[in-house]
Amino acid sequence: MMGVYAYIRVSTDSQETENQRYEVLKYANEKKLGNVEIVEETISGKKSWKKRQLGNLVDELQEGDILIITELSRLGRSMLEIMELLSILLRKGVELHVVKNRQILKDDLQSKVFAMAFSIAAEIERELISQRTREALQRRKAEGKPLGRPKGSYSSKLDKYREQIEELRAKGVSIASIAKILEVPYTTLYDYLRRRALSRKI
Repeated sequence: MMGVYAYIRVSTDSQETENQRYEVLKYANEKKLGNVEIVEETISGKKSWKKRQLGNLVDELQEGDILIITELSRLGRSMLEIMELLSILLRKGVELHVVKNRQILKDDLQSKVFAMAFSIAAEIERELISQRTREALQRRKAEGKPLGRPKGSYSSKLDKYREQIEELRAKGVSIASIAKILEVPYTTLYDYLRRRALSRKI
């Protein structure tokens, strides 16, 4: 029986996860693909796909399955990595659906040419963005302007729990216990308390 899967990846916690999920489900509904099993992770694309959840997903995919992604760059950051993955998927008989381009990639020449052209374009775009960023930083440095984030710009997913955290600390609950309650690593909570200048209260 055909399985329909989707892979969602973001580099950091952000609204983009929900955006990708929405686009995937909207696409699946339009194409009447049925239920979609979504695999999502927050991890840099610089990490090899084999060391990501994507690697496990690719291993499990079988002939006739469908894999949905919002765009090819979700698979990897380099042309070679994307082409390697595409080659494996097509050899296994898996259809790759790219939402952004409304493209369905199969084991045919047209799909391979499209994937190569797109991955090259995406890689060039990343290089241009990186180059512009470096140039902007060099210009700011030459002008004597401070680099990095402005002071106080730090944001955290724990901000929504701040009132609860302060209340628990006021009652004498340890950092380790609060971390377990919120299901976050101890170091994450400790760093949050320090950055929010709450460590003086603990």
